[in-house]
Amino acid sequence: MKRAILTFVCLCGVMSLSAQTLEKMQWFNEPESWSIKGDRLVMDVTPQSDYWRISHYGFTVDDAPFLYTLRGGEFEVKVKISGDYKVRFDQAGLMLRIDKENYIKTGIEYVDGKYNLSAVVTHHTSDWSVIELDKPVEYVWIKAVRRLDAVEIFYSFDDKQYTMMRNCWLEDNTPVMVGVMAACPDGNGFKATFENFSIKHLPDARRVEWLKKNQ
Repeated sequence: MKRAILTFVCLCGVMSLSAQTLEKMQWFNEPESWSIKGDRLVMDVTPQSDYWRISHYGFTVDDAPFLYTLRGGEFEVKVKISGDYKVRFDQAGLMLRIDKENYIKTGIEYVDGKYNLSAVVTHHTSDWSVIELDKPVEYVWIKAVRRLDAVEIFYSFDDKQYTMMRNCWLEDNTPVMVGVMAACPDGNGFKATFENFSIKHLPDARRVEWLKKNQ
């Protein structure tokens, strides 16, 4: 049993060190113009595009750019985001997506001349929560941690001190498309930049607890 535990720990270490490069990710709704240099993605966000389902507005849209990789199990993902936001609802951030009816998008959103930390959680219908910032920011870090059937969302302005902005449900033991997205529901597009995107594997919490009890 001790050998099995050691093997498990070593495998977790190898997976944690495996970097997820942007070049290995794929597009859903690829924008007309984008570029990747090292760990930096710049995209021209598709005009009049978004992700939203039904509630409040009465329409469903699923057509904004999303660069993703497929992950199972539990993980931590984070990215540094900046953008040339211009009009209402211009947004950029992380996205965790199971399918068209189940996803989370979170990041920064420009609303009525203000910068907001934003989260949309969709399970058949969408909801929306925001934290208004008192001044514009050059960039923000967004981090999401998937543990069991929950996702915790954090923000930071220095990649050191993180503050939780939301805890929401997401079905566990289900593969998730995870990556970066941007949307421009009202405008003619804008330039969004993503840097230092990373995913860190987290050992399955139930299995870790089982191992503790069965050494």
